[in-house]
Amino acid sequence: QVQLVESGGGSVQAGGSLKLACAASGYMYHCMGWFRQAPGKEREGVAAIYAVGGRRYYSDNVRGRFTISQDNANNAKNTLFLQMNSLKPEDTAMYYCAAALPSFCTPRFSHNDFTSWGQGTQVTVSS
Repeated sequence: QVQLVESGGGSVQAGGSLKLACAASGYMYHCMGWFRQAPGKEREGVAAIYAVGGRRYYSDNVRGRFTISQDNANNAKNTLFLQMNSLKPEDTAMYYCAAALPSFCTPRFSHNDFTSWGQGTQVTVSS
């Protein structure tokens, strides 16, 4: 059974940085991603990474500020990271890590295609 456990959320002022981590175990998925959901809004993709080759995909509103990475990508136990810099109040949301089959790791990665999810970690950015 896949387990995804996020950590690293918190409160920060605008312009600050946070690094999220997601400990994954139980199955080796080749596509891992970060998503977020703010109150009253739909869940949106933030970044995704394809373990084979390390291709990375970002949403337009975080590209250049966020970096997704992965340790031990080809291992059933691995850790997914999201380094978030130059944070803005609009980045405030619950952040989730998720896993999907390789075919869903594309520039248009969608939460609808990710089948395993963590519980989420809250990120709050104050102005």
